[in-house]
Parts: sequence; structure tokens; C-alpha cells
Amino acid sequence: MNYQIITDLKLLTDFVEWLPDLQETEKYYLSLFARKKYCTDLVKSSDKTQLKRFVSTKERIIEKISQLEIPIDRFNLGDSPAPQQSLVVYITVNPRCMQKATKMMGKMCWDLMESKNFNIHAEALSCIQKSKSRTCFVDFDIDTKDIDMNKEWLNQNIGESYKILETRGGYHLLINPKMASEFRQEFDSKNWYKVISDKYPVDQTGDQLLPVPGTSQGGFTPRFI
Repeated sequence: MNYQIITDLKLLTDFVEWLPDLQETEKYYLSLFARKKYCTDLVKSSDKTQLKRFVSTKERIIEKISQLEIPIDRFNLGDSPAPQQSLVVYITVNPRCMQKATKMMGKMCWDLMESKNFNIHAEALSCIQKSKSRTCFVDFDIDTKDIDMNKEWLNQNIGESYKILETRGGYHLLINPKMASEFRQEFDSKNWYKVISDKYPVDQTGDQLLPVPGTSQGGFTPRFI
């Protein structure tokens, strides 16, 4: 029996097609986590345990996610397999720059030389995660479903510059800042947070990890609405 990561191939395919095309030095960063809040059987002191992370071209995202569907006893948390119910796949929808990551890693190597125990592969992936190439979307994390995602209000204020992702516990409001600014000239990067947070209970905002539509998020399948 294998883990089921892809739960709706069409939703996943549509999402990958929607993602911005990558430039020559860019990749997407993805990670698989086991989360305690999705599974009461998961006995861990922290909520998130990272099981796997990797980078991908846009064309290979689905292939690489499917490679996570391995036998259930292969992702371990201590002495126990990670429960299916705990799993979630995340992606950075803003591409990562390999050149920036390489420069960051080069500087870090001098510090690592003084360390006795480190994982160079993990350090490199951490540099990639931190190396945003460009801002395609500003992500507003709304950690509740006890609200109405008012599309009429959004259309009036930021036009068609947004996408709403429904997740297990709420929504992610992804806004293209360039399109929003062109729609409302008085908007700028300094008042994005205020405009949205005055309307919605925003938990976090910025360049964040996003649950991947069409894949399992603690038994729920995230999707655009």
C-alpha cells in the first residue's frame, strides 16, 4: 500500500499550467510535511515535520510529486510510519533563483567549514527556499472558513488580479501586485496589507508556502474557487 499524494490530477494539472513560466535561472521549490494538527495519531512535540523537499522545473512538477507516492512505511517519524492523514505538499508559487541561492551557499560554505556535523544537501535546499527570484504573487493566508470570500468586493477593488485557494482550514488569497496596481493606481506595495486585512482576518502575508491544489492536505484537496 502506497501513500496517496495526488488526489485530483485535473486540479493539479490546471494548477501547474496556471503557474508562471520559469526563466532560465529559476526553479520551483516544493516540500512534503507531516502535520500534527491534521492527525491526532501523530505524537510529535512540534506541528510540522519535513519529510522531503526538492526543486523542479514547471514541466516536471507532477512527475516529481508522483514520486512521493511510495510505500507507506518509507516516510518515518521516529519508529513509526508517517500517517497518510498527516501529509501535505507545499510549493513556493514565486519562483526561486538558482543564481541567488548559489551565491548564498558560497558565503555559507566558509561558516560550514568550522562545523563538525552538517548536511550540505539540506543547506543548499535552505538557500534555494530563501532565494526568491521575483514577486509574481502576494499571498494572504486567511486561517478560517467562517467568512464569505466576497468576490464582488475583490473585483471592485483589485479587478481580476487575484486567485482564491480553498484549503483545509481556510483560504489563501493570491494577488498579482502588478495587475492590482494597474487596476487601482492609488494602491502601492506599502498599503497592500492594510487594504486586505481591513476586509479579511489575515493570519500571515507575503512570500509563503502554499498547499498544492489537487494533492492531499490532511485528507482535504485544496482547490481554486
